[in-house]
Amino acid sequence: MLIVMQHNATQEEVKRVRETIERLGFRPVAIPGAERTAIGVIGNQGWIDDTPFQELPGIREIIHVTKPYKLVSRDFHPEDTIVRVSNQVSIGEEGGFAVIAGPCAVESPEQMTRVAEALSSLGVRVLRGGAFKPRTSPHSFQGLREEGLSILKDVKEKTGMLVVTEVMSPEHVERVAEVADILQIGARNMQNYDLLVEAGRAKKPVLLKRGLAATVDEWLSSAEYILVQGNPYVILCERGIRTYERATRNTADLSVIPLIKELSHLPVIFDPSHATGRRSLVRPMALASVMAGAHGVMIEVHPEPEKALSDSAQSLDIMEFSSLYRAIKELFEFKLSHSL
Repeated sequence: MLIVMQHNATQEEVKRVRETIERLGFRPVAIPGAERTAIGVIGNQGWIDDTPFQELPGIREIIHVTKPYKLVSRDFHPEDTIVRVSNQVSIGEEGGFAVIAGPCAVESPEQMTRVAEALSSLGVRVLRGGAFKPRTSPHSFQGLREEGLSILKDVKEKTGMLVVTEVMSPEHVERVAEVADILQIGARNMQNYDLLVEAGRAKKPVLLKRGLAATVDEWLSSAEYILVQGNPYVILCERGIRTYERATRNTADLSVIPLIKELSHLPVIFDPSHATGRRSLVRPMALASVMAGAHGVMIEVHPEPEKALSDSAQSLDIMEFSSLYRAIKELFEFKLSHSL
């Protein structure tokens, strides 16, 4: 439920509404907005009887929100959320398009330094690289773990790039947050609720990938777990879903990008590498996501893709990425200038 106050409502009237919400056993949440003062009611399992609020002064409107997510929805938060990762990097800002790039997995200091320096020279601000790697097969490369975090820390200090890396379990959140500027929660962990709660408590920006076959409601409900902990800085990442089609690694759902922007205030980016699993398809799908309205892309780049320990088939080399990066910037500028 969302309680919208009159523009001239007094602090005492707002206080009485909050106290009524708490007396009913729910939690009041102030909803920011330039055009209205509103109080969200969370903690309920279903419909809330609004009778206790009917006679309270200062209330303009009571809106019953029936979605399984609330803080994530535009009902509660009409304005777009801008995730400010640093003074130089914001995701979700009008007129900006974020490009996150780097290898699937951290393999060595030399590999990460080489790719980070190349990306930084192009103007890429955010480096991806997995220290902890969830893999389908236990025989596949699982990442360097703590050593990988140390490599990311060194490369970050050397190049000044921001880092996004995956966290796989609640007990790893604090350690990963010491290095990462953005905590990534991968598709396999989208509904790892203990992990979502810990990531929310960390107060670092969280990049939340859509699950392997998750519905939009399930995806946004997972984001709600993070916001409920007081962390509003969530970046949604569409990376394709599993369907009957096996010609590509996953089925890219670009329609979900404008849909998410209708339903939620959170920024949404696209991962064409995992969505397709094919190097030749990364470029057209990345460019298509620009036109679909994504706030950014995350692309796998490796100095020598044929030698990559994971996701070799979908990784671009530095020259391929350089060409794509320029094309993304040009297309985004064209889109802005023509108000497309």
